[in-house]
Amino acid sequence: MALRPSLSRRALIGGVAAGAVAAAATASPAFAGRDRRPKKLVPGDLVVVPAPGGPSNATAVGRGVALLESWGLRVELTEHALDAFGYLSAPDADRLADLNYALAHPEAKALMTVRGGYGTTRIIDDADVEALEDHPKLVIGYSDITALHSAVAEQTRIPTLHSPMMAWSSNNTAETAESLRKAMMTTDPVVLTRDPNTSTAPVEVPGTATGKLLGGNLSLLAAEPDDGNWPDYEGAILLIEEVEEARYRVDNMLTRILRAGHFSDLAGIAVGQFVPHPLDTHKPGEWTMNEVLMDRLGSLGVPVLGGLKVGHDKDPRVVPLGTEAVLDTTAGTLTVQSAVKE
Repeated sequence: MALRPSLSRRALIGGVAAGAVAAAATASPAFAGRDRRPKKLVPGDLVVVPAPGGPSNATAVGRGVALLESWGLRVELTEHALDAFGYLSAPDADRLADLNYALAHPEAKALMTVRGGYGTTRIIDDADVEALEDHPKLVIGYSDITALHSAVAEQTRIPTLHSPMMAWSSNNTAETAESLRKAMMTTDPVVLTRDPNTSTAPVEVPGTATGKLLGGNLSLLAAEPDDGNWPDYEGAILLIEEVEEARYRVDNMLTRILRAGHFSDLAGIAVGQFVPHPLDTHKPGEWTMNEVLMDRLGSLGVPVLGGLKVGHDKDPRVVPLGTEAVLDTTAGTLTVQSAVKE
C-alpha cells in the first residue's frame, strides 16, 4: 500500500516504536497477567487533589482546576490542599491524612497532587499506597512527587504520570495541557522527541533500548534510603530531570546512586530538562552540566538520549512511568506505552 506523501520518516519511526512498545508490554512479566494500568478518564470522572509536599495558592490551583473542568472532569480538593505551614502545605499528620484519603478514595479515577516542593518524603513511609490495589486510580505529579511515584511502582507496579500538577505553572503551555489530556484520557502511546533547544540535547550515547520507564527527579531519587522505595530497575529505562542544582551536586547525586548499585543493570537512560542553578556560573576549564552527565552516565554501556522536554523548564511534556518504552537515539525519540487502558 502506498504511503501518503505527508507521512514523515519520524512518523514512520514512531509507528515502528509504538509497535515495539506494544510487543514489549505483552512480553513483559509485569504485564504477562493482569493489566495493572488504571482506566482512562472520561468526562464526569473525579480527580482528587492532595498536597503531600509544599504549599501553593488558590490562584495557581484554580488554573489547574479550570483546565480539568474544561475537559469535563470533576475536581475535589482535600481538606488541607490550600493550607500553608512553613515550607510545607500542612503538618505531617494532616498531609498524610489527606494523601491516604486520596489514595483510598473509592470514586476518584485520578490523584493529582497540588504541587511538589518538599515534604512527600517525610510521610511516604506511612502512605497507604497499597490502597490503590482496591481503588485503582492514576497518580499524577512530578518533582517532590517522585517519592510517591517510586512507592507506587515498588509496592503496586501500577503506572503513574510524570506531569505538571494542579498548581498550573506559567511554564506550562497549550501543548503541555494537551499532552496531559491525552495521557489521562486516551490510550495513545506517548512519543517524546529530542528538542535541539533543550540544554541536554547534546547528551547522547548511541543505540536503542526497550524497557519499563522509571525514575523522575534526580535529587529525590538520590535522597531515597537504600532500604526505601526502590523499584526494580533491572532492564528499565531511567528517566532523570533536575532543577537548580549545582553541577557538583548532580555529580554527587549520580555517584551516590551508582555506588549503591541501583542503576547497574539499566537498559537505557532518558535525560530531561536540567535547569541550571542561577549562582552556578560556568568558568573556563570547568565541566558543563552536560559534561557531568556524560562523565557519570556515558560509561554505563547503555544508550542515553538527552534533550527531552520533561521537567521544570518551559513547555514540559507529560510522560507515563511504569509502562514499557522504546528509546531510539537515531530517531531521537522515546516512545512510551500509555499509563491507562480502555
